Amino acid sequence: MKMSDPRKQLGRAGEAMAVRTLQAAGLTILSRNWRCAEGELDIVAQERAPDYVHGGELCDWLVLVEVRTRRGAAYGTALASITPHKAAKLRQVSQRYVQATGWTGPWRIDVVGVQMDAQGRLLAVDHIRHAVRDE
Repeated sequence: MKMSDPRKQLGRAGEAMAVRTLQAAGLTILSRNWRCAEGELDIVAQERAPDYVHGGELCDWLVLVEVRTRRGAAYGTALASITPHKAAKLRQVSQRYVQATGWTGPWRIDVVGVQMDAQGRLLAVDHIRHAVRDE
């Protein structure tokens, strides 16, 4: 029997930690691993928060989350792995999700960075709201 890819196992563990972190921050998880032709969203969530564009009233935000998990720092940190190319891809996939679901409220792209040491011990879980913005 073939063992699962260690990178996929690391990614799944990082996503599980991200879900717990988001839930602890008050977000509601709507779905995980949403796919379309352009790519994948790791986590789709919702958060009740102010919409300052429209007077600061509380409303439901659609939160599209990319989870980046890194073990060690040889290839940079988890958060540093969001390159301009990756950010553009996230914008494209997120816009597709918004269109496919008919979402009409405010939405944003967050990133959760899960950083572990070389032995796999958790160092940090960082949730960055509005991490990827329009250009």
